[in-house]
Amino acid sequence: MLLLLQILMLDNKNILITGGTGSFGRQLVNTILLKYKPKKLIIFSRDELKQFEMSQIFSTEQYSCLRYFIGDVRDHDRLYEAFQGVDYVIHAAALKQVPTAEYNPFEAIKTNVLGAQNIIRSAIKQNVKKVIALSTDKAATPVSLYGATKLCSDKLFTAGNTMSGDKNARFSVVRYGNVVGSRGSVIPFFIKNKKNGFIPITDERMTRFSITLQEGVNFVLQCLEQMIGGEVFVPKIPSYRIMDVAKAIAPNAKINIIGIRPGEKLHEVMVPEDESWHTLEFESYFIIKPTQNTWINSDKYSILGGKICPEGFSYSSKTNTKWLSVEDIRELVKLYDLDPAH
Repeated sequence: MLLLLQILMLDNKNILITGGTGSFGRQLVNTILLKYKPKKLIIFSRDELKQFEMSQIFSTEQYSCLRYFIGDVRDHDRLYEAFQGVDYVIHAAALKQVPTAEYNPFEAIKTNVLGAQNIIRSAIKQNVKKVIALSTDKAATPVSLYGATKLCSDKLFTAGNTMSGDKNARFSVVRYGNVVGSRGSVIPFFIKNKKNGFIPITDERMTRFSITLQEGVNFVLQCLEQMIGGEVFVPKIPSYRIMDVAKAIAPNAKINIIGIRPGEKLHEVMVPEDESWHTLEFESYFIIKPTQNTWINSDKYSILGGKICPEGFSYSSKTNTKWLSVEDIRELVKLYDLDPAH
């Protein structure tokens, strides 16, 4: 279990969350309001309906620090306005559906790549202290357009540390796996399909990493505190087998093998073998250090401790040492009330 550091770095600070009305954004807002006392907490997103719905749960009357900003990360001018006086940015906005990105590649590039560029430039101009961007396991050795755009985004955020010059803005990345129960993920999809008596599975050998929403939020906040600039943080999380998910949710349903979709992998990787030589291992996470760190005068990452991963190491959902059992998956479904039948 990933633990949230008990820190006060967010108290009396201005924090902005891009994609703040998504699953992650809502959980992050809830956690910050429970744990901290920010001066301003800005929810930045492009969907006015989602903002309205979120404001019914987190109202500005109850939480005077909250601000709801309509805007798109594609719009540099709007980001520049929104970042005025902001201390920390948590970048969660993305087009993340793999098939959608394959069919609409230009749109994915505009949001995931050009949007990242806009955030970096606006953050530097407005003297933002720290920016941490959410990435995905699909950014490591990508085979999908979505994964490729997120790899580009990761590289941009790392390079942002050099671009900031004497402004001292710092940029880092958090990379993790599939979030349990998030929109478009496998568990809600299987729950929906079990009513029809069959479960469509792309390939019965498939494995994936898994993290709960709260664990993801906790890890991002921990990394925001710890970041030096340029790192990619990777949590140690369990894997699951796709067939075990099917057994946990619909043990009596017929399995329909439909074949791997465009841009899909059999197994996911979060630390590729080629990056093992500059990856540090800690008890509950890895740090992939930047290959260039011109923005610092010495190897400040050494103060964090950790050990260099051995040559040829990779962190893959296929070879993981932690696995969710069928019963573990059933408990997650119950715990997060993902199945209305429970």
